[in-house]
Amino acid sequence: MRFLYSILLFATILLTPFSASSQYSDSIKISILTCYPGPQVYELYGHTAIRVQQGNRDVTFNYGIFSFSEPNFIYRFVKGDANYMLSFYDFEIFFHEYQKRHSKVVEQQLNLNQQDSQRMLYLLLDNALPENRNYRYNYIYDNCSTRPRDIIERTIGSKLKYGESNANSLSFRDIMRQYNANYPWQAFGIDLALGYELDHNISNREKMFAPIYLLKSLEGASYTDSNGITKKLVTNTVILNNGSDSGAILPPTPWYYTPCTIAWYILLITVAITIYDQRRKKINKIYDSLLYFIYGCAGCIIFFLIFVSIHAATSPNLVGLWLHPFYLIPAIIIWIKPAKSFLNLYQMINFAQLLITVLLWGFLPQSGDCAFVPLMLIPTIRQLNYIIINRQCVKTDK
Repeated sequence: MRFLYSILLFATILLTPFSASSQYSDSIKISILTCYPGPQVYELYGHTAIRVQQGNRDVTFNYGIFSFSEPNFIYRFVKGDANYMLSFYDFEIFFHEYQKRHSKVVEQQLNLNQQDSQRMLYLLLDNALPENRNYRYNYIYDNCSTRPRDIIERTIGSKLKYGESNANSLSFRDIMRQYNANYPWQAFGIDLALGYELDHNISNREKMFAPIYLLKSLEGASYTDSNGITKKLVTNTVILNNGSDSGAILPPTPWYYTPCTIAWYILLITVAITIYDQRRKKINKIYDSLLYFIYGCAGCIIFFLIFVSIHAATSPNLVGLWLHPFYLIPAIIIWIKPAKSFLNLYQMINFAQLLITVLLWGFLPQSGDCAFVPLMLIPTIRQLNYIIINRQCVKTDK
């Protein structure tokens, strides 16, 4: 129904002339809408949209539309091949969704003359055409926040200057962690999946991938018009819906249910099993096989992101140094007696590589979750356990 409404609205806008010079033409008013974070994972960073008003028409252009019904959407999203699209519909429909979840919504009215307003509208309408509306989504370089920014820049040109952000020396990962503070599992997943491209200091313009940072940059933005007069970009800022500046997010995850705490639990269990193995001089094959199988499956996902995904920042990813598909080798051949010599060689090589990674991790250019250290130590301890017991068995046989 919304799709049909959009088509009719689109046709109405296209067929109705926008003439700033006509005394009968209503002026075009364009605003940037910033919606603060919501409780769902895909709402954590907030949202940006563009509002266009003329006469009795009040339309929202939204670059954040996607559909789970598209063929293989999840696979394509992970691979970096998922399409988002620009859609536009009645402002009240858009606004009602954020009212329901009690999110703060801020409107920044742009200080554009009618010629620039008309130009910006036509850019939006051109983007909304069926052949143009889809775009390859990228969570840091091309998303619902960067697209409105780019439309503003295309409208005004190089004479636009943004306000300086007070937050200096931030990386993409730093900003993501600000929004994931109450969502440690989300932060853990990001730190696993995304490599060290997230860890360099970024410019003020790059920070605008997050809607709140775009809002702050627009607050102090200015531009020089055709007459050489410097103007503020935003004439008025209105809070359309009250809410917390931190957004309508969920309360913090209890400390005992965070990835870091659970990783330490597993490490303690691993240490206890290893001590028991050393006392009886026998390897717990069931525990090792299960452990390596889980690590190997997780490693397959990491390697898929590194070598197959075309998402930005998934490669290079130093997590692949300690979480890789090769754990599936010991998970299987630990049960095959003729492969014992090969398994021992594999364990020694992987143990050395893991130990070096653990020791050097703090000096590498990639930041990681606090759960990474115990998660690296777990297979390191089990591989050392295997090497020691295997050597003891060889000496006994002699």
